Amino acid sequence: MIEVRNVVKRFGDFLALDGVNINVEKGSVYGLVGPNGAGKTTIIKHLAGIYRQDYGNIKIDGENVYENPALKARIAYVSDDLYFFPGYSIKDAASYYKGVYPEWSDERFTEIADVFKIDPKRGARRLSKGMQKQAAFWLSLSANPDVMILDEPMDGLDPVMRRNVWSLILAEVAKRDMTVLVSSHNLRELEDVCDHVGIMNQGKIAIEKGLDEVKGNIHKVQTAFRNGLPEPLRVSLEILKHEKVGSVDMLIVRGSREEIEAKICNCSPLILDMVPLTLEEVFIYELGGMGYELEIIG
Repeated sequence: MIEVRNVVKRFGDFLALDGVNINVEKGSVYGLVGPNGAGKTTIIKHLAGIYRQDYGNIKIDGENVYENPALKARIAYVSDDLYFFPGYSIKDAASYYKGVYPEWSDERFTEIADVFKIDPKRGARRLSKGMQKQAAFWLSLSANPDVMILDEPMDGLDPVMRRNVWSLILAEVAKRDMTVLVSSHNLRELEDVCDHVGIMNQGKIAIEKGLDEVKGNIHKVQTAFRNGLPEPLRVSLEILKHEKVGSVDMLIVRGSREEIEAKICNCSPLILDMVPLTLEEVFIYELGGMGYELEIIG
């Protein structure tokens, strides 16, 4: 559905995107994560057709995005920095959306109004940031898009509203095979909704895998031996982090669970416990190999 191939973008002497490749399947939720300055918002603005790449291809459903009004009419973009026309109420904005999006539904707009509970006659610019974000989702979902592109979409929303908005989005994914690409620093939230994850760093996609595969390749291990961690394990295991807590060795290890367990068991441990990692921990330790460090194993 979304295909990004070898995309390069420079702003003057600054290389913002350095050969980005992204693949998003139709009807999936793709989480784009990475540190500040990694290039996430830049590639998102390319996907929304705001920026034009210097090199490479960006296609959605087989069509080039830039200067393609018909394709953009199938894409809803909710950014972290929202803009509403001066003097426009939400009702005015809805009329504008209706003229842009051919699949706009007045019925849908009325149906989900109960979720947001905002007077449509209110001026959009006079709303709080959180309420503006709600209005953006209200309008975007009423447009019945084929693709939603979201940049820090839940920032400013309270926990209940975050849950309600995600419920509406995921219902559209299930019902209409809507495709979602979302960038967020809230990795705990992405862990609940994403099928696939792309980890971006220094203008490139460093890792792109299914969520289960990403989490299944790095493990937290608690183990103990009579005379400390055996030297053969230090050599044979790909240890990303090692801490000693009393007599227990706390390890972050890359590799398959079965292989790690087998190697440790061959050395007759006193204890062995494999602890599941969160997406946030995977993100930190993956970036640890790219020049980042985590000081404490929690």
